[in-house]
Amino acid sequence: MDTLIERLRAALPDEALLTDPDVTVGYARDMAGFCDAGTPAVVVLPRTVEQVQHVMRTATELRVPVVPQGARSGLSGAANASEGCVVLSLIKMDRILEISSVDRIAVVEPGVINATLSRAVAEQGLYYPPDPSSWEMCTIGGNIGTGSGGLCCVKYGVTAEYVLGLDVVLADGRLLRTGRSTAKGVAGYDLTRLFVGSEGSLGIVVRAVLALKPHPPRQLALAAEFPSSAAACAAVCEIMAGGHAPSLLELMDRTTLRAVNDMARMGLPESTEALLLCAFDTADPAADLEAVGELCTAAGATEVVPAADAAESELLLKARRLALTALETVKPATMIDDVCVPRSRLAEMLEGTAAIAARHELTIGVCAHAGDGNTHPVVCFDPADADESRRARESFDEIMALGLELGGTITGEHGVGILKKEWLARELGPIGIELQRGIKQTFDPLGLLNPGKLF
Repeated sequence: MDTLIERLRAALPDEALLTDPDVTVGYARDMAGFCDAGTPAVVVLPRTVEQVQHVMRTATELRVPVVPQGARSGLSGAANASEGCVVLSLIKMDRILEISSVDRIAVVEPGVINATLSRAVAEQGLYYPPDPSSWEMCTIGGNIGTGSGGLCCVKYGVTAEYVLGLDVVLADGRLLRTGRSTAKGVAGYDLTRLFVGSEGSLGIVVRAVLALKPHPPRQLALAAEFPSSAAACAAVCEIMAGGHAPSLLELMDRTTLRAVNDMARMGLPESTEALLLCAFDTADPAADLEAVGELCTAAGATEVVPAADAAESELLLKARRLALTALETVKPATMIDDVCVPRSRLAEMLEGTAAIAARHELTIGVCAHAGDGNTHPVVCFDPADADESRRARESFDEIMALGLELGGTITGEHGVGILKKEWLARELGPIGIELQRGIKQTFDPLGLLNPGKLF
């Protein structure tokens, strides 16, 4: 360790190195439960590309693992430290380098907060759509690493669709530039997409070129109450089959509604079994909401309440953004699943999850990006209760198994990390895992970048 610190100090300012164990322990893990974390040897907070390169060259020379981190808001253990590693926290690389209204791009460093970028581009009449629920704290680098989604994915897509180009420091310290700054470009293999969702296992993103869109009109939303999750999911299917393009289509079950009310006193309807939130940012959102309201009523909604204005719409969105945080107050710990299924199988996913909760005698709240089939069952449990912890882990695995049985995937936007490694192998199969390991070997032959994650 002394040699490592000495080598790092040779090209890093003192304030970039954290060695006090009482401080570095705070960088040991992200927000995932049931994931092991080691003790970092040192935490480095670089401000320049050259400093990141120095860290990687030093780590390669000394054969020390490196774990890249953003805001540590992840939910799969992808940012957890390995024993004796260098934690490379990129939160100080937080500059917005360029915003171009002509080219409709933003060029940013990895530590830029998602909400900060969104507000900055909005000042120029532009829009960066990916908006995870943690958008006020999560970083663009972390979003790229996990392939984040958000509430607006149903219309605008996920992070991968907005990353045009990257600067990446490789394991040996070389700087790779991928992709482009142009509207089109198909030169060679798409290495940019390869890094999106790679969870820091192939290289360190130090600069990103992001696509922007013109800022849409303010959206209007409605809330529809349903007597069952199946009825709410039937409405989702009718909305999508009818050719509608909502900017948001979200679902919260009764457990989630109660949790949000208990925490924030928002007055959401606790008597309903499912609440569907739908919004449009079109030229005539009121007309679109009226049409969707009719579909919801036909599917069995007991009440449909359109927002009167943008302020009421934002209040509904706030309720949805609080869902995961609110469920964390139900019990001392949570495990947040991230299973995405075809929209046509959404009802089966929710009904199956409810059956799993009943069988294991657990509280499992579900909030979902219903428009794209991405469910977030949240298993609430007490880690001090060994039996309840066992049942929580079993239910988590059963939910993932159910998702695969329904033709889905084990993660729509949270990533694999440590939490879902064995499930990644089940989803991809032996040939898929073999090829992915081969890619890892090409970029990181010594296995130093975020070891123990993905597979």
